[in-house]
Amino acid sequence: MKQYAIQPATLEFNAEGTPVSRDFDDVYFSNDNGLEETRYVFLGGNRLAERFPVHSHPLFIVAESGFGTGLNFLTLWQAFDSFRSAHPQATLQRLHFISFEKFPLTRDDLALAHQHWPELAPWAEQLQAQWPLPLPGCHRLLLDRGRVILDLWFGDINELTDQLDATLNQTVDAWFLDGFAPAKNPDMWTPNLFNAMARLARPGATLATFTSAGFVRRGLQEAGFTMQKRKGFGRKREMLCGVMEQHLMPTLSAPWFYRSGSEKRETAIIGGGIASALLSLALLRRGWQVTLYCADDQPAQGASGNRQGALYPLLSKHDARH
Repeated sequence: MKQYAIQPATLEFNAEGTPVSRDFDDVYFSNDNGLEETRYVFLGGNRLAERFPVHSHPLFIVAESGFGTGLNFLTLWQAFDSFRSAHPQATLQRLHFISFEKFPLTRDDLALAHQHWPELAPWAEQLQAQWPLPLPGCHRLLLDRGRVILDLWFGDINELTDQLDATLNQTVDAWFLDGFAPAKNPDMWTPNLFNAMARLARPGATLATFTSAGFVRRGLQEAGFTMQKRKGFGRKREMLCGVMEQHLMPTLSAPWFYRSGSEKRETAIIGGGIASALLSLALLRRGWQVTLYCADDQPAQGASGNRQGALYPLLSKHDARH
């Protein structure tokens, strides 16, 4: 798929200090209390406080349609840390957050927006320290020693969801359907997005969104979610919540053989180059025991040890400003 240059968000701050998008003429969060709005709409709308203690898997996956200032992510991370402190023996140990953003903030604008919420500073500072350059594709941030994984996808969500690995299908536990209002950003709120949300949602997955627009509710219902209205935050009359009660299995495009996962979390890898090292690291971070076999006395003795390769990076015409 053709990749386009990522344009950073252009914003200004209004009289209340709230960031406002110049492109969409819309606020990034409520002027009244954005932090409490996030807690009410997305954490409360997905019933996360009651679901975390009884979650039967070590990993909880949340997907989001618009990262913006990162307020939703930071609020969730704070709540997850509080849960882990209160329930250290719980089955749930790790959080995976997948988010999409077409116009990412610059690091400076991100830091300015985060000044709104001093109580989130311990988490916001970690996010700012790893904030990536505005390059298209996925940027994986490992936070809190790998217990929190943030996958930031820069680009159009309606194109990027097709690039997700098929192993993510039916794995998302909760959706944060966020972004600028449908009237301000109609290109995002499409049947393609709603269908992708349904494809990625596991049976029993929930979703929450601040909007109560009829076409959004109907589109999510057609995709397979059972929808209901809920009292909105503050002066907003209504919002939407949903659940994927019964999943319709997608038709596979090719009859590939599916190999079931091993119950033993241990493996052997043959090779001493960059590929085997990265694969070993990825498995170790996921709690696997890895035995690495290498024919040489030291690693990277073949092509992976060629230092000249560092002088031949893959360049793009969009990289000039970096």
